[in-house]
Amino acid sequence: MNDDARTGIRPESPAPAQPSGAWGSDAIADALRALAIPYLALNPGASYRGLHDSLVNHLANRDPQMVLCLHEESAVAIAHGYAKASDRMMGAVLHSNVGLMHATMAIFNAWCDRVPMLLLGATGPWDETRRRPWIDWTHTAADQGALVRGYTKWDSQPGSVPGACEALLRAAQIARTAPYGPTYVNLDAGLQEAKLEALPTPPDASRYAPPPAVVPAPDALAQAVGLLDAAERPVILAGRVSRSLQGWRERVALAERLQARVVTDLKAAAAFPTDHPLHAGPPGVFLTPQAAAVLREADVVLALDWTDVAGTLKQAWGADAPTARVINVSPDAHLHRGWSLDYQAPVQADAYLMCEPDAVVPLLREAVRARPTQVQARGRDEPAPRSDVVSLAALARAFDAATAQRDVCLTRVPLGWNGAYRHFRHPLDYIGLEGGGGVGAGPGITVGAALALKGTGRLPVAILGDGDFLMGNTAVWTACRYGLPCLFLVANNRSFYNDELHQERVARARGRPVENKWIGQRIADPDIDIAAMGAAQGAQGIGPVETPEQLARAVEDGLAAVERGRVCVVDVRVQPGYDTGMPGAPSGGSR
Repeated sequence: MNDDARTGIRPESPAPAQPSGAWGSDAIADALRALAIPYLALNPGASYRGLHDSLVNHLANRDPQMVLCLHEESAVAIAHGYAKASDRMMGAVLHSNVGLMHATMAIFNAWCDRVPMLLLGATGPWDETRRRPWIDWTHTAADQGALVRGYTKWDSQPGSVPGACEALLRAAQIARTAPYGPTYVNLDAGLQEAKLEALPTPPDASRYAPPPAVVPAPDALAQAVGLLDAAERPVILAGRVSRSLQGWRERVALAERLQARVVTDLKAAAAFPTDHPLHAGPPGVFLTPQAAAVLREADVVLALDWTDVAGTLKQAWGADAPTARVINVSPDAHLHRGWSLDYQAPVQADAYLMCEPDAVVPLLREAVRARPTQVQARGRDEPAPRSDVVSLAALARAFDAATAQRDVCLTRVPLGWNGAYRHFRHPLDYIGLEGGGGVGAGPGITVGAALALKGTGRLPVAILGDGDFLMGNTAVWTACRYGLPCLFLVANNRSFYNDELHQERVARARGRPVENKWIGQRIADPDIDIAAMGAAQGAQGIGPVETPEQLARAVEDGLAAVERGRVCVVDVRVQPGYDTGMPGAPSGGSR
């Protein structure tokens, strides 16, 4: 099956449909097209059968095109990965309350990761007299949006076809207004299937576009510039930023103008070149020792939408108040509410610019005084892995060697990953973690990134733990079905090993045998054939890789398969506990 020239993915082309009147869901489909929603990831459900029919027989499954998934959590994760890799929004459709319940973890991930996403739900019919016996009652909730209201920006259950079109316009605008996040529109099944006398004119979506980026007030900007100009040891915390190459260059230019050291974070996507002389040691999920030392020496800290500024400063200074002045650049407080505590501790700031970093950095670069170059280039901080063991460090080394001349987008790393394993030199070299700590997101996010990157020449690669892969692996089928080449390197330690480490800590603290830490944690006896799971869904399966001699060849073969247009799953049997000595990472902590 050939790829569709317009969408870049394999088409599912319906037979031509004859005109047969107008329906509520046709108008809703027209509104989605007017909003330029490119794709809708979905798992089918009767509650939105009217919309499904309109997407196929009214829009011919184009603009938007449906992307079939085997689980709602994968559908939302695919929309999540698409946004992470492209800074654009797609949609996901969820069947009534039960599909929404399946998807809640993935929605929470997208919320915490601050990515735009249009979620469409369905219910009812709301009119009791139109419900089929049993199932329509089971699939109707009095307040379905309450299931996700704590971790969506806005939700609505419109009461008419014009109201539904208006709700979609509002939801798309809100989702794409910083700080970004998912929005949810719940469509009454009876409304979808209502016969209309005529279709309304599709809305002019350009008049409902999100606003341009907010810029700081002149006084606030001047305050930040004054702090930076007076600083002797400024440090930049580069957090949630766009995938824009221009934004990347502006951050580098600002750091060089200030001669500021820069700290980055593995929870967020690549924000600054990690081999730049000003980069302060390898990035980590928590502060690495090198980054903490640099931060403790700072007299001014510029936080660019950094996740948990207060907690990071506490890692550097302990319980004492930081001695540095703090400039906080973030619009995130617009999302803070009572249900979810993902907003972290409050920030003590000496200047507060409630804007996106990409809007502020060029203004700062133009206004601050330039300083002479002071920091000299440094070498890489990566110790060599053991040569006789297949470990996460060895996998990283083999991956680096195989991709030296390839453009790769790293879509996922496991918990045991150390920032020294690989350098990031482009905003698409790495797109960050899932946001909410939800295991199982990695496969879907990778497939969504592959959808966004199709045709760019950049290869999407996930290095993920076996627990993450096993929970979300049906996304592999979607990648195969739609011709979305991507590589899954599964660091398979046959355990939820991060939790083994927690059990070891508890046992030591209580004086109990650490030898029991594996019980209730090991994914073994029987072992799972992960390569066969990939092959069963249409991917090329490689492995299990059990020796160092097999490792380099397996990684190279996997990348070559992706270059040929295949999806590939490589089962790498890593040995936990052999990555000790790597700064800032738990040993062997893939999940």
